This record gives sequence, C-alpha cells and structure tokens, in this order.
Amino acid sequence: MRSPLLPLLLVAPFLHAAPSAPDGLQCELMTGAQRTVITDATPEFGWIVRDSARGAVQSAWQIVVASSSTSAAQGQGDVWDSGKVASAASVNVSYAGPALRDNQTCFWAVRTWDAAGNASPWSTVAEFKTGKLQPVGPISGDPRRNDDFSDRLPGEWTEVPAVALQKSAEGDVFADFGKAAFGAVRLSLDAPAAGTLTVRLGEVLEKPGRISRTPGGTRRYREMTVPFQAGRSTVDVVIPADKRNSSGDAARLPPGVPEVMPFRYAEIAGAPGTLTPEAVVMRFLHTPWADQAAAFDSSDKTLNQVWDICVHSIKVTSFLGVYIDGDRERIPYEGDAYINQLCHYGMDREYALARYSIRYLMARPTWPAEWQMHMPMMVWQDYLYTGNTELIEVYRKDLEAKTLQGLARADGLIVEDKAKMTPELIKSLKLTQPPRILVDWPASSKARAAGERDGYDMKPVNAVANAFHYNNLRELAAMDRALGRKDSAAAWDAKADKVRAAYAQVFWNADKGIFRDAEGSAHSAQHANLFPLAFGLVPETSRKSVSAFIKSRGMGCSVYAAQHLLDGLYLAGEGQTALDYLTATHDRSWFNMIKAGSTVTMEAWDNKYKDNQDWNHAWGAAPGNLIPRQLLGVQPLEPGFARFRVKPQLGNLSFATGKVPTIRGEVKLSATQKMPGRLKLSLTVPANSVAEVHLAASGPASVTEGSGPAAKATGVTYLRQEDGCAVFAVGGGDYEFSTGQ
Repeated sequence: MRSPLLPLLLVAPFLHAAPSAPDGLQCELMTGAQRTVITDATPEFGWIVRDSARGAVQSAWQIVVASSSTSAAQGQGDVWDSGKVASAASVNVSYAGPALRDNQTCFWAVRTWDAAGNASPWSTVAEFKTGKLQPVGPISGDPRRNDDFSDRLPGEWTEVPAVALQKSAEGDVFADFGKAAFGAVRLSLDAPAAGTLTVRLGEVLEKPGRISRTPGGTRRYREMTVPFQAGRSTVDVVIPADKRNSSGDAARLPPGVPEVMPFRYAEIAGAPGTLTPEAVVMRFLHTPWADQAAAFDSSDKTLNQVWDICVHSIKVTSFLGVYIDGDRERIPYEGDAYINQLCHYGMDREYALARYSIRYLMARPTWPAEWQMHMPMMVWQDYLYTGNTELIEVYRKDLEAKTLQGLARADGLIVEDKAKMTPELIKSLKLTQPPRILVDWPASSKARAAGERDGYDMKPVNAVANAFHYNNLRELAAMDRALGRKDSAAAWDAKADKVRAAYAQVFWNADKGIFRDAEGSAHSAQHANLFPLAFGLVPETSRKSVSAFIKSRGMGCSVYAAQHLLDGLYLAGEGQTALDYLTATHDRSWFNMIKAGSTVTMEAWDNKYKDNQDWNHAWGAAPGNLIPRQLLGVQPLEPGFARFRVKPQLGNLSFATGKVPTIRGEVKLSATQKMPGRLKLSLTVPANSVAEVHLAASGPASVTEGSGPAAKATGVTYLRQEDGCAVFAVGGGDYEFSTGQ
C-alpha cells in the first residue's frame, strides 16, 4: 500500500526545530507492558512522533533493546540495535534482533528523524517481559477461567472515599461514593472490643439515605456480616460469590482476586466509634485506564452528562479484563463487545483488552446469528484502529464462517433454514446449537408487546440479518486486500455485489421508498431500514425516504440497536436528528438512565422495558463512541490511523470540543458555530499522520485557514467535494479553518 505520508514530504522546507523525543511507547499495543508478560517471539513496538512542525513526518527510526535500563537510556542495545532505519512506520514495528528467550526482561527506547534529517532525543525507557514464547494463535484452554493475563494488562484497584456520610434514624451510617463501580468496601475501625457489624451494598435507593432491599430485575443488593478486632484495624468486606455469575458460561474473576459487585451506596450498622468519609472506602477493580486520554465538552449540558456516564461505564465494566454483558451473567457477547470496543478506542489509547475479547469470543461464541456476524466487524475495526494484521491472519478462515455464508441461497441472501443448519455449519461456528436471528432484544416486555423490535415480522429471509451479511462480505474483501490476496478480495466483493442486487430486489418497497422486514412481508420496521442505512445498502437517491421513515419511528429500538441507528443517521447527514436522540430526556433516552439514578449505563432504556435488566451494561454506552466517531467525526480511513477523517456534525450545538486518542497520538478539535454554515474549527493533527477534513461548504473558496484561502495555506491540499463538503488533506500540526466567509 502506498504510504499517504509521502506527499507530505514536500512540506519538509517548513520543518525547523528537531523533533522532541517520542513518547507513548507501546509493546504489543500496550502502554505499560511491564505489568504483564509477552508471548510473541517478535513483539511489535509503537510510539507517538512528537514534532510540532506543520506536516511533520518521521523519515527514520532507531530502536535499542537492552538488558538494563541504563544501557537503553544511553542508546546502547546489547539485545538488539536496529540502527537507523529509513521508514515512516511508528506503529507495528516488529522486533528483529536475536531470538528472545522465555522469561526475559528487556528495556527499550526509540528515537526518530524528521524529513529534514534532524534526530530527536531518545525516548524514556520502557520495559517488557517475555513469558513462554509461542506462535500467535487462538486462545488455548478454557478462557472462562480467566487465569492467563499474558499479552493483556491485569486489573488495578482504585480507592474512593465516601463523598457523603449520614446517620439514619436507626443509627446506621449511610455512605454515598458518588458513582457505582465493581468493587468492595474497606473500613478503617478503632474498636474498644472485638465484635461484628453489618454492611449493606446496593445500586438503587428506596428513599434518600436508604438502600433498596428489593431493587427489582438484577439491580444489585447484598448484605454481609463482618467481624472486627479490638483496636485499630483495616477491614475488607468479603462479598460471597453469586453462583449465577461465577459459574457456567460466566467469565471468572482472576484467581486470587476477591469478589466484587456493582454498588454506589453502603450502609454500615453496628460500627464502633465515629466513621469519617476517609474511613469508609470503595475499592473498585478496573483495567488500567488513562483518565485524561480523551475529553469532550459542548454547549449542551445533557450531552456532556451522557458522555460522562458512558466514559465511566466503559472504565468500570472492564473489571474482568474482558468485555462482558453486565453483572447478571458476566458473559462476553459479540454484539455487546462491538459497542464496548468502539467506545474503549474512543476513550483510551489501549487495544489489548479489545483484542483479547475478540480471541475469547472466537473460542466461546454465543447463539444470535447477528452476533456471529459481529466478529468480522470487530476484527476489521481492530485493524483500522491499530494497523495490526495478526487477528486477521489467525482467524481468517473462522471469519469466513462467521459471515454465515453457509446459509446462503442461490441469489446470495442468507436464510434461517433448519435444513441449512447442518452439523458441519454449527461446528464451523464453534456453537452447540443453530444460530438464531435476533434483530433486537428483548422481543417483548410488559411495557411494549412488540418489545424492542418495532413489530418486526420475523421470517426466514430477514432484512436485518442480510444487512449484516452484506457488510461482512465487504469486510472480508477488505481484509484479503490487507493481506495482499487480490483474487480472493475480488471474489468476496463479487459476492457482496450479488447480495446487494438481491437485497434491493427482495426487500425494497418501491411504493413506500423503504425496506420490508423480510421476503414475503408487508411490514416495515425501523430495524429493517436502520441497519441497511448503517451498512451502506441504501442508495444515495433513497437516503431521504429511508431516513424520513427511520425518524418517524423515534427511538423505536433498544440501546444496542441505537448504535447502528445513529451510525446510519450520521452516514446520511442527519446529524441534527442524531443529536436530538443523544440529548433526549424522555424515558427512551440515555439521559433517562441518569434520571433513574444510575451512574453506569443500563441494559435497557428504563426498568419497565426489560424486566430483568441490570444497571451496569456497557452495551448501553454507545454515545461513548458516537460522540468522537460521528459528532466530532474522527474515524480511521486507513489502518493504524495513517489517514483519518475529521467530519464534525454538530447539529445546533454552538460549540463542541474534544480530544480523541489514536495510536499515533491525540486528535484535538474545537468547533464553534454562530449560525448554520459558519463554522470555526481549531484542529490538532498528530505528526506522522494525515487528516481528511470535511467542512460544509460549496467549494474551497468558501473556506479559510488562518488568515487566507485554505487551498493556498501551507500544508493544506484541497482534494474534492463530497456530500456537500469541501475536503482538504492536512498533515500533522495545528490548523484554524473557517467556513462561510
């Protein structure tokens, strides 16, 4: 693939000062890799190029790997010295020295050169440790045991003192920790004599100052009797394991890690002496997390609160080191994990947890048909965000089965047909039962007889399932192109073209300008239209009618399908409608989760819409990726963010600012608009990357950068007009665009 960075070498005359030392060092796509062990015999290194010059690109690099930190800091590599390598690569740079040994501790550093040949200082030293080195491959053994944390970061504990304490009429101490998390309580006591006390933990209040003992569904409440000793002591409250989420298909807590549960509130009865907020501490477990890696603010307070709850949700639900569906089951599910993955990528520059979740789900898949088809989607997004092909290479054949092409009939459309659910097909999916089409979940509830499916007509040839199938075929073609398999890629594209033609013939209702639910159906649900819109199956000439129908149904889907609903609306240029949904305050909105009293996103819009819902479901956190990916418009166009898009769709926001982490560094932007068509965009692009900036304008003459025409600005290249936007290419650096001049 031709590097998109090469044209930017033309701006080399504008590079003045030498680059700063690279930072953000990663080994095997992990920051702080010394906290685990690496099993890849040729681990990949990555770093952030720090060069503030406009259009800055790396022209060369040098890595040293040493047996001591001192040697690495001095640029001496007694394990490996790459020498100066002429290359723009700053991610996925493979170790190429003498064979590493099992159980070896190494230290490494890197320096870079800019396009003018100026060398940076050496980076700070990073460390990695090898475990038992082996070929990169699928998970061996049963991942539910969760007893192997090689190649991913183990969890860490954060302590939060109570933000408020009060005494109840009964004399109990009520503690509020501000936000819910998966943890336990630690008490600091000073007791005149030994005794016992009672600790109650929960997520839901019955009334101010009292935890609900019967919160309903699978919202959590537990009560424990806790012994304490005479004198000063620290007491960790032991939570008994819940058989429902610690056996069967559940992912277990790592060996030696004490049981945790989601809670925000605690009641302590019978405690000796006087408790202070510092003496009542929540200890919660989560994957290592950089709280400042991402940021968002806007002119809409509701939207800001929605962002905050989503960020907190992704952080605290990471406690097992694998993406799970919530506390009721603690089972990884593919549809949930896809949303979790995209959110995590938009909040932190860490990729190992998502990659492990993919490997887990390839070993332990779940039953919904669309969940099978989420796996190519997850692998493809991993490749786009990291630029690493290992998962494609390891699972390439398995991903073919995950497209469900084994259920295809002559025209390419897949059919939910028992005759096609052969033992061979089920085995190829690593399932024990035939996959079943989901569309959305739950199928029904007390509040809605139609559940979250908008009355969907569930017939064998299903529009939703086939939209996923089409999308998978395109992704398989793209993966094969990434591996250099041109003929195979062309074959997958041909299959996709065939499905696209059949899709239009079978599902399109020309009289209404929308899609039907299924072959032989007269019904059109929101889902039959939102998924083809999100996956590019709606011709541009029909986007208006399909979008209008989707909008007429409001939020007619679950928190899961809302991910794809808003993806489709943004793709169709319906940014204002998407913003309306993100900021809605009715009972089918993200803000309703906050109004209901939760500080972690819910499994459903409201308790009444899912009888057994929990209050700690990451699949409810879709705005955590929709805001950076769609509203701010930052998405990778080429693997590893070598080239990415910036296309803000602010709707009627007067301003929005954000920081979006990428593998190459932070994308920072601040957009303000006083009226439609008059936008000011301040943008920082990481060095060694290229951004395609999409600005609503009739042409380049309507856009300025700095004090002059954008098309003539240093380091700015006008590319084309697309979807009503003037599109410009810019390299690393700071830019100030304005439209409507």
